[in-house]
Amino acid sequence: MNYQDIIRLLDQNAEYLLNYTCQKIKKDQIVIPSANHIDQVFLDSNRNSHVLRNLSILYKSGRLGGTGYMSIFPVDQGVEHTASYSFYKNFQFFDPLKIVQFAIEAEMSAVASTLGVLALVSRKYAHKIPFIVKINHNELLTYPTKYDQHRFSTVQQAHELGAIGIGATIYFGSQESNRQIEEISFAFEQAHRLGMFTILWCYPRNDHFLVKDKDYSSAFDITSQANYLGVTLGADIIKQKIPIAELGFRDLNFAKFSEEMYESIATPHPIDLVRSQVMNCYAGKISLINSGGPSGENDFLDAVRTAVINKRAGGSGLIIGRKIFNSSFEEGIKIVEAIQDVYLEEKVDIA
Repeated sequence: MNYQDIIRLLDQNAEYLLNYTCQKIKKDQIVIPSANHIDQVFLDSNRNSHVLRNLSILYKSGRLGGTGYMSIFPVDQGVEHTASYSFYKNFQFFDPLKIVQFAIEAEMSAVASTLGVLALVSRKYAHKIPFIVKINHNELLTYPTKYDQHRFSTVQQAHELGAIGIGATIYFGSQESNRQIEEISFAFEQAHRLGMFTILWCYPRNDHFLVKDKDYSSAFDITSQANYLGVTLGADIIKQKIPIAELGFRDLNFAKFSEEMYESIATPHPIDLVRSQVMNCYAGKISLINSGGPSGENDFLDAVRTAVINKRAGGSGLIIGRKIFNSSFEEGIKIVEAIQDVYLEEKVDIA
């Protein structure tokens, strides 16, 4: 897919998304993804040589290798959303072998999944595509449903099966967040000592964030602050949802905020909102990858639109799963290729 294809696909939104210039946080105020990202950011850090090597493997893998961008295939939905609900449209993803094979065929940067999935195929594939073990999950068999991330595997187990990185989720703002912060801080320290990089799913979660028809857990100011907490814990990469323009701190009247703060940071434009998320990842030094979002009526268009927003805001790629599960193997490959085309297209530049 070339630049003209992207324009045609975006249709009436093409001008709005492709020709926008960020009004608040300028592009020269952030670190823009590049081929020398690791030297630029981590060379003088406390990450040891093994972490730098494994980060280098990640950034050099797949079709986007060597660009500073990445596309990661995440498959923990079988735990987080129930397996039957996640995979009923595409039975093959019940099989760990098919999960890894899809990531390889789609030339993705890495596959992130559970200990069970990756351990079952580690001897066959750990040396062929970067493995990232997601060490904690929220299970849905407790009734009434509760939302809490608990450890399902250890850093040592991830290391021994050949993973080069670990992933974890923290529900920032939840009643359980303090425990999760302590657990993941310790796990990240262990991972770095063993030479593995770390990815943090920074998800705000609190019943009070839901107000009538608005879900402030996706508000740009709340998600941006969650990112800042994530990089404070030593995450090497941050995963976050695409934000909405709601002013969470102001509307919910908590934390610290001012009208001047909002005027200085962002406009309602989606690229400005993600730029705020990037700035809160230490001015883009820690890579931000956005989630592809839930499956909908036009997953192909939605995926390309999200990729354009993330890239032009200064993000480093997408981590996309649910849109894949609701497509055929072939259609899933096309969605991933379209996303990668956006990051490879030089005319889709930083806003």
